[in-house]
Amino acid sequence: MARYIDEILQPGERVLYSTNAHWIFYFPAIVAWIVALVLLILSRQVAADGLVILCLIAAGVAALPALFWTVKGWFHRFSTETDVTNLRVVHKTGFIKRRTFEMALDKVESVDVDQSILGRILNYGDVTIRGVGEGIETIRTIASPLAFRSSITTR
Repeated sequence: MARYIDEILQPGERVLYSTNAHWIFYFPAIVAWIVALVLLILSRQVAADGLVILCLIAAGVAALPALFWTVKGWFHRFSTETDVTNLRVVHKTGFIKRRTFEMALDKVESVDVDQSILGRILNYGDVTIRGVGEGIETIRTIASPLAFRSSITTR
């Protein structure tokens, strides 16, 4: 399946920078998988049969939301694109229900980056793009927000 940006490029337009949602979307899944793994290992260490079964059931119960959050995180990253071309900024989310945002680079007034302490450490954050007469758009939890901002502001 082709990327959205490849389908909408105008003649003479080229992609300068692409980014995506940060892997932090997988964090709930990672925690749940660790819990399931610990419970599975614990089931091998316990001597009582009743406790072994209880640990295995608990591991299975923890693995179900872990699987759900893994698929949810993957699908969010799969269905989200954020690109800067030589003419515009394009952000697309969704697969069946699609939401897109496009702004011409010459209409961009300012680009603000908001990063938490963890966001600075792991290199993710929110980017707010303010346009001249075109409103404000915030792109949440993207990878490398400072590089993304630089790709918009340096021409």
